[in-house]
Amino acid sequence: MRLLRSVLARACVALALVVTASIARADEFPNRPVKIIVQTAAGSSLDVMARLIAEPLAQVWGQQVIVINQAGAGGLIASRALAASAPDGYTLFLAGGSVFVVLPEVQHDLPFDVNEFVPIGFVSEQPYSLIVSNQLGVNSVPELIALSKSRPGGLDSAAGTRGGLQHMTVELFRSRSGAKLNMIHYPGAAQASTDVIAGRVPVMMQTIAPVAGIIAARQVKLLAIASARPLPNYPDTPLISDTLPGFASSGWEILVAPKGTPADIVQKINVDLHAVLTRPDVVKKIEDLGNYTRRPMSPQQLADFVRDERKTWGPIARQFAASGQ
Repeated sequence: MRLLRSVLARACVALALVVTASIARADEFPNRPVKIIVQTAAGSSLDVMARLIAEPLAQVWGQQVIVINQAGAGGLIASRALAASAPDGYTLFLAGGSVFVVLPEVQHDLPFDVNEFVPIGFVSEQPYSLIVSNQLGVNSVPELIALSKSRPGGLDSAAGTRGGLQHMTVELFRSRSGAKLNMIHYPGAAQASTDVIAGRVPVMMQTIAPVAGIIAARQVKLLAIASARPLPNYPDTPLISDTLPGFASSGWEILVAPKGTPADIVQKINVDLHAVLTRPDVVKKIEDLGNYTRRPMSPQQLADFVRDERKTWGPIARQFAASGQ
């Protein structure tokens, strides 16, 4: 009996030490610079978003927050860099949605599993917008669908990088509406916008930020937005769901950590990120870019969100991968 009491006492002491160490670890984080990896080049919308949150996080933490650009291969290079990082909270990844909903479907030999990245917090979303050239002569989504069906060969549509969420959004619109749209892939919004303005490519699906200027200048026509609800700075613009019930598509970014990152560190970053994303000055800067921070989520809620997005986009991505387009 004396031996049992001794074993239990030692176990209780060990547990208390583990709990104390965990609390201390969270209280002391961070005590050195933190890196945020992004999957795109400097100056891209993801890069800009990373820098918008890096500065106020650095103020909260009293430590430098460094943005590291690991562009290429649809997020594969950045994902590989995160997977190889120490799971201590000092290397994070501001990942676009395509990393979770497209990359696993088109890359079947990944040396890591993106599903094992640890969700921290939702950062922002950018609903896609349906843009047409002024020369096309349509004023609504039903008119666009009808015209595409009536034209021999259909209409060309700028679809972004092959396999990205922008491309998948055009695929979803095409399958839901029956519109005859031919995919024209562009490496970026600037080149696509030039061709849409000129009327060489009459249709484009794009997030608001890269096209806000040409919309405001009336160089193109904003037909509708693929948001579940009207946007605060485009309150009178129709929604695609007015024509195709339930249709919604947004680019989104979430902050994740490597597999094995301690839960207390994850929770601290989540709380600090939420505090930053509710600051009025930060919200204004983000919304000025056509991004929206309206989804505060716990790590578990974020995991559920990503799972639901996979259910929506997985079949479309698999269809695309199988077609070899």
